[in-house]
Amino acid sequence: MSNDVLVPAPPTLPTHKPIRLIDETGRAVTGTQTAGFRMPDTDTLLSLYRRMVLARRFEAQVTALTRQGRLATYPSALGQEACEIASVAALAQQDWLFPTYRDTIALLTRGVSPVEILSFFRGDWHTGFDPHAHRISPQSTPLATQALHAVGLATAAKLKQDDTVALTFLGDGSTSEGDAHEAFNFASVWQAPVVFVIQNNQYAISVPYSKQSRARTLADRAIGYGMPGYYVDGNDVAAMYAVVTAAVERARAGHGPTLIEGLTYRMEAHTNSDDPTRYRETSETAGWLDHDPIDRVEKHLDRAGALTTAVRASIAAEAEALATATRDAMNETPVLDPLEVFDHVYSAARPALLEQRAFLANELAHTDTREAGAA
Repeated sequence: MSNDVLVPAPPTLPTHKPIRLIDETGRAVTGTQTAGFRMPDTDTLLSLYRRMVLARRFEAQVTALTRQGRLATYPSALGQEACEIASVAALAQQDWLFPTYRDTIALLTRGVSPVEILSFFRGDWHTGFDPHAHRISPQSTPLATQALHAVGLATAAKLKQDDTVALTFLGDGSTSEGDAHEAFNFASVWQAPVVFVIQNNQYAISVPYSKQSRARTLADRAIGYGMPGYYVDGNDVAAMYAVVTAAVERARAGHGPTLIEGLTYRMEAHTNSDDPTRYRETSETAGWLDHDPIDRVEKHLDRAGALTTAVRASIAAEAEALATATRDAMNETPVLDPLEVFDHVYSAARPALLEQRAFLANELAHTDTREAGAA
């Protein structure tokens, strides 16, 4: 009996060491560790650096707002800027992003406003932005479910012959979910134009990677699904951009999915309700300061003479303006309409939902009347 081979040439295992193009001193890497990927041009690196600086300042401001009680919770991505921003920068306007709850700076980089983003974390809306306008799905809190959604959209795009690629983020912990397996398998079987970016920040809340998987790398799994896998230094924005760009181009050309693991580190707590000192040593976190993604590309741009004093000052001023605008917006108390919860459930009104809406409207009216009488 013949065994139809879906992949003409089986993919090989990822490189033993993570792919990198810029080392911690800012020098360009040469040799086998580049895996043949080329350094992005200086203008691209400068744009990526600017986006990372803005994102880090935004994160610092949002974390402060959380501690002041302005937001219910916030999962910081401090230290993971290279993974998120390089991946988003590799997408074209017509492509779709399927993020997790930690990928706020990816949304910011793709053009969603701070108010629209943070209304989710303040509890005002489940999703404060228009997914179709930005081509970004709602931030997923359940683990790995968004990967299946990405495969579904990408498959539909392929059937419609749309020039669309879907990129989805997963954490290392979410790759232990059955949904991740289903997404990887069906994307490969259907040759869907999907790019899976696993941000291996080495902790699934408090569980270290060593207690989740015995695989050498998470990218090793790709070969089992019959798709290419790349193991990348997730704190090297140049390497992440080069590898993700190649994967997006491959998907758009009709050659199917790619799985990319970015090795990075979550510098802050899982959320503000978490105490990381209970499961990791402070010295471990301090050691990762030497691998900071912004510091690395900044040194590289300095060496290239591209980061002048004027450019640095302009970016810093832009970052402060973003932080100020975010702070001012979150200090305003929003005016919310409880009946809006019914408005975006279905595209066409359903009788049962209309009945529930009318019931709540009546309850609210009576509450207002009672409060007015008591006053």
